[in-house]
Amino acid sequence: MPRSYAFVTVDVFTSVPFEGNPLAVVTDARGLDTAEMQRIAREFNLSETTFILPPANPKHTAHVRIFTPYSELPFAGHPTLGTTFVLRGDSQATEFVLEEGAGPVPVRVATAADGNARFWLTTPPIRFGERIDRQPVAAALGLKPDDLHADVAPEVATAGPPFLFVPVKSRELVDRIELLDHRELRGALPNAPAGVYAFALLDRTEDGTYAAYGRLFAPEQGIAEDPATGSAIGPLTALMMRRGMIPREDGLRVLVEQGTKLGRRSLLYALAHVDGADDPRIEVGGSVVPIGRGELTLP
Repeated sequence: MPRSYAFVTVDVFTSVPFEGNPLAVVTDARGLDTAEMQRIAREFNLSETTFILPPANPKHTAHVRIFTPYSELPFAGHPTLGTTFVLRGDSQATEFVLEEGAGPVPVRVATAADGNARFWLTTPPIRFGERIDRQPVAAALGLKPDDLHADVAPEVATAGPPFLFVPVKSRELVDRIELLDHRELRGALPNAPAGVYAFALLDRTEDGTYAAYGRLFAPEQGIAEDPATGSAIGPLTALMMRRGMIPREDGLRVLVEQGTKLGRRSLLYALAHVDGADDPRIEVGGSVVPIGRGELTLP
C-alpha cells in the first residue's frame, strides 16, 4: 500500500512570503529510512529539508534530521528555526530543544519590534580552522586579491558544517562574485569546506547594531547559492570579534543581510553573550512565514 507523509513549507529569516530561505518540513517521518529521506530532499531540491521524529530524551521537543539535496547535515540554522515554527503551531510555547546531529539545540521565541515572533537558536560550540592565502580564494571567487580585506585573511570556522569565511572590502564586491571554482579551493585547503561565505562589514545601524552583507556558495552540497545560512552567522559573528572587526562585548548585536541578489532577501540576527567566558555564546534569530502544506505519496 502507498505511504503518505504530510509536509509543510515555510520561508525563514523573513516576514515576507517568497523571500528568505524556503524549507520543507516532513512533520512525522516515522517509517522513512535515511535513503528515502535523502531522495525526498532531492525531490524538493531546496537548500534543506527536515524530518521530524520522536526525541530520544522525552524532555526534548523532537529529533530532527536535516538534508541538503546531496547529504545530511549535523546542524543548520534556517532548518532549525523553520522546524521550530512548524512544531510550535498555534501554541504560545516559547522554549524548545531540538535533537540534531550536532547535539541538542535550544530555541526560544520572542516578540520582535515589528510584532512578529522571532525564533532564536543557540549556536553549537564554534571551532576555528586554518587561515588561507588570499590569492587562490580570490581567484575562486572571480575577484582580485586586493578586493579582499587587507588585514583579515580568509579563515575556516564551524558550528556544524565548516565554512570558509572570506572578508571582502565592500558590498558591491560581494555582489560581483559570479562563479565559484572549487578546484581552486581544493588546491589551497587540505579539507574542502562545506561552503564559502563571502561577506562585507557595513556601517552600524541607527540603534548601534553591527551590519554585514553576505553570500554563501556551496555547490558541492547541491546549493549553488544559499539565500540564508543560519549555521554560518554564529561563526561569522565569533570570527569578526576574534579578528577585531567588531568589539568583543556582551549584548553585541549583528544584522546580516543575505540572499538579496537571488531575489530572496533574508535578515539574520545575532546576539552575543560574553559574560566573561572565553568562548561567547551566540544566538541566531529570525522570523518565519508559512507558505503551504501538502502530502507525499511513497510506495
